[in-house]
Amino acid sequence: MIFKTLVFTLSALCAVVVTASDVQAAEKGPDTYKARFETSKGNFTVEVTRKWAPLGADRFYELVQKDFYKECRFFRVVPGFMVQWGINGDPKVQASWREKKIDDDPLVASNGRGFITYAMAGPNTRTSQLFINFKDNSFLDNKGFPPFGRVIEGMDVVDSINAEYGEQPSQGAMQSEGNAYLQENFPKLDYIKSVKLVK
Repeated sequence: MIFKTLVFTLSALCAVVVTASDVQAAEKGPDTYKARFETSKGNFTVEVTRKWAPLGADRFYELVQKDFYKECRFFRVVPGFMVQWGINGDPKVQASWREKKIDDDPLVASNGRGFITYAMAGPNTRTSQLFINFKDNSFLDNKGFPPFGRVIEGMDVVDSINAEYGEQPSQGAMQSEGNAYLQENFPKLDYIKSVKLVK
């Protein structure tokens, strides 16, 4: 039952109506590439394999190049499940990406420990929010969460991200008030200092 609840809350990020004009294609990325996260807790590296989820991999590549994740907070940390982030700290920047949805990818890889995928609000609604699985969450595989990469270095850092606030931060308040809301109400959240493409 707890996993059904977690899946529901992962999916129910916001109520949206998807039309063909809402769905946006991202810039095409390399077949494989690595992104190094520098965070308040330490560093970790994700290796992306485009063939696992091409549209998701391309969107991530685009967002990394545009420094979208700089200063993003790890706002949802569920021990034994996953850590989520991807709402920009500047409401204006976030608003410009909120409706840039991408189509679903077919499932190729499984949601094993350390694998990264998108949070979403239903079919064809992925935008910028991501999560990393703390454990084998393969039960998500048939629920629309295709991974596009995995942590290849620093999973101990991911494991240590501050979980004291659990799922308390309001995503609505984050969308409208940005990091100012989080800094005032959840000052100990860990956050991303930078994400850079590396060889």
